[in-house]
Amino acid sequence: MRFCAASDQAVLVYLGEEIGLPAHERVLKLLEALQEKPPVWLRNVQPCYSSLMVTFDLALVDDAEVKATLRELEQRAQTIRLPKPRTVEIPVCYGEEFGPDLDDVAKMHGLKPSQVIQIHSSQTYHAYFLGFAPGFAYLGDLPEEIATPRLESPRKVVPARSVAIAGRQTAVYPFSTPGGWRLIGRTPLVLFRTNQKPMELISIRDQVRFRPITREQFVKLEPT
Repeated sequence: MRFCAASDQAVLVYLGEEIGLPAHERVLKLLEALQEKPPVWLRNVQPCYSSLMVTFDLALVDDAEVKATLRELEQRAQTIRLPKPRTVEIPVCYGEEFGPDLDDVAKMHGLKPSQVIQIHSSQTYHAYFLGFAPGFAYLGDLPEEIATPRLESPRKVVPARSVAIAGRQTAVYPFSTPGGWRLIGRTPLVLFRTNQKPMELISIRDQVRFRPITREQFVKLEPT
């Protein structure tokens, strides 16, 4: 367990140095412990791959007490049994105008586009955390065979619902935004709705699978 000051009222708690489920499960357990019985000084907590950002009220506690409490909670949290994750299936129409980077990804790895699709859709991904935009879930771990760096120059506009990869991560853009991830497909599903609860389709802890669909199936499922 390692601490790093983020501000005078926030601390980053590192529970591992590598992206992966072992460290992230420690993050989830500490998050569970904090949410189960939140200290009076706790203002916000933001989980990431292997760390938690903990924001506290400086008028109620000092930095030393925050760290001592977090160390104690992390020890107790090791006995917590996490609930079984929910599985979310995302239909994806891969390639062509929906996935303009698919062919380049395939060439970079000496594969056919169909092989990239097969590899991407054969994996079950873990929703590590949400960020960047509402409903944007960082999913891992992308198989090493198709792990690809971000674009050198980000796009000014990425179409909403685009399925993308970057490094060993994959994600779906809920909205049309700038972005530097490589686009390999698009889903007809809406990722974020303000009139539903939860508002995001994918939540932290979820397991996510991508299912290839045809253009005709995409058109039928696309929201009007």
